[in-house]
Order: sequence, then structure tokens, then C-alpha cells
Amino acid sequence: MVCYGPHLWRTGLTALVVGTVLFAINQLDVVLAGRAGAGTWIKTGITFLVPFTVANIGLLLGRRRHR
Repeated sequence: MVCYGPHLWRTGLTALVVGTVLFAINQLDVVLAGRAGAGTWIKTGITFLVPFTVANIGLLLGRRRHR
């Protein structure tokens, strides 16, 4: 269900939008200052992974309630 095209598109878009906002709040200054190391990029990946995961959990829980 999570890999179903329309759902994946929606959760991916959610991760992109929310992840971008969170990245700008938390890491953009470090990147713009040129001080981004491996740790910063790992944090950035996690920053996008968290809203993707939350959106998928919400999708699964919402689907479970309809049954």
C-alpha cells in the first residue's frame, strides 16, 4: 500500500515540502556558510525521511480505521 503510486506520490510530495521547510530552519545557515560536512548531510537526509515516514504511518492508520 505504501508503494502504491498515488500514495507514494502524495507522501513523497509531503516529505519534499515539509523536509525543505525543516532543512531551511535547521541546516540552511550551515550549508550557506560552507561548513556542511558529512554529519550535516546525514541530518538533511533524516530531515526528509521523517515527514515521509510520518505521512506513511498516517496513511496506514487512516486506512486501518476505514476497515
